[in-house]
Amino acid sequence: MSDMRTPLNRARGNGSAKTGTGHFWIQRLTALANLPLSLFFVASLVALTGTDYMTAHGYLANPLVAILLLMLVLSGVWHMCIGMQVIIEDYVHGPSAKFFSLILNNFFSAAIALICLYAVLKISLYSQPI
Repeated sequence: MSDMRTPLNRARGNGSAKTGTGHFWIQRLTALANLPLSLFFVASLVALTGTDYMTAHGYLANPLVAILLLMLVLSGVWHMCIGMQVIIEDYVHGPSAKFFSLILNNFFSAAIALICLYAVLKISLYSQPI
């Protein structure tokens, strides 16, 4: 069986899109980061079950908790965006539908990230509960 790649492509080791390996590794790294961050989030929810509003607000206003939640939001949204991009590229076949789906995926991911970041920062930066 003959190799269909050009000599330059064999020397560089790039695939047809030249970005697949980077997306693969980012997807794996964000998945790895999401494991402990998600466990922290679930443990926080369990620990806050049954507490009053002031206690929960005080816990979320802790800078360490806020930083971990911000990391979870960023890692989770990035992971979601890349995963949806792969699904769109694999299963949406029309070029214009694929193009618009990828744009919507990026805007949706950015909107989710901004909303979550705003919520975490608002709680953590303002010590007085609303």
